[in-house]
Amino acid sequence: MIIKDIWSDVKAVQGRDPAARSTLEVLLLYQGVHALIWHRFAHWFYERRLYFAARLLSQLARFFTQIEIHPGAKLGRGILIDHGGGVVIGETAVVGDDCTIYQGVTLGGVGSEKGKRHPTLGKGVTVGAGAKILGSFEVGDHCTIAANAVLLKPLEDNITAAGVPARVVKKDGVAVLKKDGDSLSAADYNNIKNMETKLAMRLEKLEREVAEMKSRV
Repeated sequence: MIIKDIWSDVKAVQGRDPAARSTLEVLLLYQGVHALIWHRFAHWFYERRLYFAARLLSQLARFFTQIEIHPGAKLGRGILIDHGGGVVIGETAVVGDDCTIYQGVTLGGVGSEKGKRHPTLGKGVTVGAGAKILGSFEVGDHCTIAANAVLLKPLEDNITAAGVPARVVKKDGVAVLKKDGDSLSAADYNNIKNMETKLAMRLEKLEREVAEMKSRV
C-alpha cells in the first residue's frame, strides 16, 4: 500500500511538473517526494499508536527536507509538494488525492482545543505559495487558493479564492466581483451596468422633452 502511494506521488510529479525529466531524478532529487515518503512510513507507525517512532521519522523528514508534516495527517495519493520549503501540515489535516501544494503553505489549526482542528482539502486542490488555510473546515474538490491568501472558511467545489482574508474570486471558472458587500458574477455586473447606462440615456431624453414642453408654454 505504501509503495503504491509513493509511486502515485512520483507519477504526480512527472505529470504536473514540466521540469521533471525521469523517475530516477524525481525519486533522488525532489524534496517534496522525500517528505511524502518519510510521512507515509511515519503515518503507518502513528496509526498503530507507535507515536514516538512516528514523530521521530517526521522530525528527521523536517530536518532533511524543510517540510513539516505531522505523522497524524492523512494524505491521499498523487500529491505534489512543489519546491516545498516551509510547508507545514498539521496533525488533523486531510489532503485529498491529486492535490498540489507549493512552498510556504500552512494547513494549520486555530486555538489549542483537542480533536479535529485542521482543514480538509478535497480532491485536486491547488494551494499557492505562501497560502495559509487555518481552522477545521472543508475545501471542496478542484479549488484553487491563490498565493499568500489566508483562508478561514469553507469553500464549495470549483472555487478560486484570493486575498487576506481570502474571498471567492471565481466560481466554475467564471469571475466573481464584489460590490457593496455582495458577490456578483462578471455577467451580472455587466448587465447591471448596461441597465444603468440605458436608464441614464432614457432620463436624459425625458429631461430634454420636458424642457422643450416648458419652452412652448
